[in-house]
Amino acid sequence: MEAIYTAEALSTGDGRNGHVVTSDGILDTDVRTPKEMGGPGGAPNPELLFAAGYAACFHSALQAVARMQKVALQDSSVGARVELGPKDGGGFQLAVELEVVLPGIPADQAQALADAAHQMCPYSNATRGNIDVAVRVTED
Repeated sequence: MEAIYTAEALSTGDGRNGHVVTSDGILDTDVRTPKEMGGPGGAPNPELLFAAGYAACFHSALQAVARMQKVALQDSSVGARVELGPKDGGGFQLAVELEVVLPGIPADQAQALADAAHQMCPYSNATRGNIDVAVRVTED
């Protein structure tokens, strides 16, 4: 693959209770284990960062698909829910639910756009076959 963009980040400290910074300095934050996992909470964690990145990336793919199909989207949104749970045989795994809201677009057309975005999105392509990802179109 020939890269058109490269993002770099460094984690220091104790992983989930440490610090992350990107090479350009745009993201520079402490990370904390969420309270639900026995940590202190109060700061981003890897799952929150993944959810934010996936939502934004998928929304961008959705916008691109709509432009290609000459469909005008207004007030669209994509929410990402990332769950962390135990994996059979040990370790942990992720699951993702993407909630797509396309006001004014008929449900069948909205689902077709979301399905096409799921084929285009780099996050979807990276996770396909590795974790469960559900794409749902909702009214809100």
